[in-house]
Amino acid sequence: MTDKDIPGKDLGAREYLAAAFEPSDRLAILVRNRERRETVQRIATAGRIAEPSFQDWLHFKNHREDFDVYVGMNPLRPEARTRTKEDIDSIRHLYVDLDHEGTKSLVSIEQSKLVPRPNYVLTTSPGKFQVVWNVKEVAQDQAEALLRAMARKFGADPAATDSTRVLRVPGFRNRKYEEGFVVRAEQRSEIVHDVRDFKVRIDHFDSPYQPLRRNSPRTTSSESHRLTQSEHDWAFAKRALASGADTEELIQRIADFRAGDKSDPQDYAERTVTKAAADLRRQHGSVSKETGAAETDTGPLRQDERQT
Repeated sequence: MTDKDIPGKDLGAREYLAAAFEPSDRLAILVRNRERRETVQRIATAGRIAEPSFQDWLHFKNHREDFDVYVGMNPLRPEARTRTKEDIDSIRHLYVDLDHEGTKSLVSIEQSKLVPRPNYVLTTSPGKFQVVWNVKEVAQDQAEALLRAMARKFGADPAATDSTRVLRVPGFRNRKYEEGFVVRAEQRSEIVHDVRDFKVRIDHFDSPYQPLRRNSPRTTSSESHRLTQSEHDWAFAKRALASGADTEELIQRIADFRAGDKSDPQDYAERTVTKAAADLRRQHGSVSKETGAAETDTGPLRQDERQT
């Protein structure tokens, strides 16, 4: 154990924000009422979010109005007014969302030599966890490839692999449940890691999105950075569906993500996921014809999983 490894201590919301971020980091705070399909996103510094008045507002939304509370895990640029890939200022965290056989997956992470000791483990509901590592000097594309590789390796949620991801905040109730489960955060390390500390194999399909047309010229790195946010959303939806993400949960995540810059984020998300699913079915049909198999309409790709 190094002088920065700690046996584990519980953190409330303010302690968690102070440990995971710099006070000047601009973060997206998202509150969502699942039943009302109402989402509010605010962007403020970590220091401002930790202030009593801001915390009082979050507790009011959570306890009185049944909103879930989330925070973006990577700081935003000084001029950012939305939470898109282009708005990310730096990659500060890597994470996995363990919502299926969570306890088993967490033990696997703790015993693995492929990833370092987690900095934070959030218990989001019984047997479900969000695991977070502090990192530095990791490029956005490299981070997302690692997120996808770790999700695959440890059986984590395949839809929780984007750099704009929001995770739950400790001390607030998870409103998926009638009684409400209070989210807990345990800090296990203060070490800040670099990419060399993560030895999970990155396969070709973990790499950044490239246009999905056959026989098209290879897209350069500079061209890929000019993709619109809608193209990123579509690619994310297609990748998540192909990995088995639940369709309705995926729609809600994209709606939440675009809540700050779309007049009707729910409709936008539904259309994006519908188009991604249709393209997957077309691709599946093309592959079936090439291999001599019968073409079938598989419908939207789903699995029995739920957001933690």
